[in-house]
Amino acid sequence: MHMPEPDAAIIARRSEIIDRLGKIVPSDSFGSNVITDPHSLRAYECDGLSAYRQLPMVVVLPKTTEQVSEILKYCDDTGVKVVARGSGTSLSGGALPLADAVMLGLGKFNQVLDIDYANRAVVTQPGVTNLAISEAVADQGFYYAPDPSSQIACSIGGNIAENSGGVHCLKYGLTTNNVLGVEMVLINGDIITVGGKHLDSEGYDLLGLITGSEGLLGIITEVTVRILKKPETARAMLIGFDSAVAAGNCVAAIIGAGIIPGGMEMMDKPAIHATEEFVNAGYPLDAEALLIVELDGPEAEVDYLIDQVQTIAKDLGADYFRVSNTEAEREKFWAGRKNAFPAVGRITPDYYCMDGTIPRARLPEVLERMDEMSEKYDLRVANVFHAGDGNLHPLIMYDANVPGELERAEEFGSDILKLCVEVGGVLTGEHGVGVEKRDLMGEMFTEEDLKQQQRVKCAFDPDGLLNPGKVFPILHRCAELGRVHIHRGQTRFPDIPRF
Repeated sequence: MHMPEPDAAIIARRSEIIDRLGKIVPSDSFGSNVITDPHSLRAYECDGLSAYRQLPMVVVLPKTTEQVSEILKYCDDTGVKVVARGSGTSLSGGALPLADAVMLGLGKFNQVLDIDYANRAVVTQPGVTNLAISEAVADQGFYYAPDPSSQIACSIGGNIAENSGGVHCLKYGLTTNNVLGVEMVLINGDIITVGGKHLDSEGYDLLGLITGSEGLLGIITEVTVRILKKPETARAMLIGFDSAVAAGNCVAAIIGAGIIPGGMEMMDKPAIHATEEFVNAGYPLDAEALLIVELDGPEAEVDYLIDQVQTIAKDLGADYFRVSNTEAEREKFWAGRKNAFPAVGRITPDYYCMDGTIPRARLPEVLERMDEMSEKYDLRVANVFHAGDGNLHPLIMYDANVPGELERAEEFGSDILKLCVEVGGVLTGEHGVGVEKRDLMGEMFTEEDLKQQQRVKCAFDPDGLLNPGKVFPILHRCAELGRVHIHRGQTRFPDIPRF
């Protein structure tokens, strides 16, 4: 992986930058809000994709939108790069620091600001965890639908940056389907509001553009999300199969029958065993593949759909069934799936978590080809999927202390993502592109496609100061893309003539 070379001129100005940041965000009763010593910076050197590490030049911890605005305006005026960071749970290197950039941490934006049941909306700061939003409205029978496995730790701002999903996104949508509005600070310090508590907005869908933009367009400082009433009944089923191909066929058959479960997840035998040893969720250890299917809604409807799903599964060879009879049992079923990643972490020194999406009907074929790749690279893989929407999360197991194993794991992961595109899928479902998939963007997009996407970035960030080195394999200067940015009466690039 290649990142841009550090700007020696910026690094030489580090003391000046630190001094200015300290004036914008002064110390408080908890101490300094500008982190500079190498030992403390180590906590920010990577995100969840820990294979890549880099100490940031400096970390600043603002707690107001106005402070964020001043920081960005200062960085824009002086040409300093900025990388935003939430909880650091990203799995694509999206929050990987740069040696010549200010890391802007949003951990102090941690308050729920308003709960509006009449409009079924919550206004929150971006550092609030995903799960905390549901907990804030649980006593009134509401919840926030997207539920990534890291929801106990991941922040809502980071969810927007990566367009996170979760086990219930099949029926209730990803983050983009549940965010109503944002307050965002642009690189020049301007503070804009997009959307709000209303359900529809006029004009361009800027909210859809911002969601999933991975910190390349601005810094989000406030979020309005949609909350839903908890369903009357929710029951989960465990369905075991003697092959992953049969389980994959069942996924396609359930959706093909017009049934949209609240969630439908799949795990293969290595993942089943690792998870059961960790959580004791009651998973069948002799199954080659396991589906977790949740049906929700009115009780009569749920009972009917359970019977329909059982019939479909039996016709496709399912040999194990178990249906939750209590809320505690339902939560236990899901606790296993949501702890699959740490469970696999107990049986291997390291693992590389992939994220790609395919058409559901191609799942059996993709599983077979991943088995072939596992033999080719001589690396084990445990598979956990958001099976209902085709979002794959293969966990490639390796040992970073063995020379060459990390490189083989990366090549294995790259081949999986190329396969996703080959069968009509995409490079990411919810983890984002970051640095992990950046150099594979050409597998999915043409050069003209990428240039058009970069023109959008130029409209928000003309000098490319926000989260540089991420998403785009080659970042063109905005002037090269057909527009010239004029800054204080002159172009940033003197070799480009003015219009």
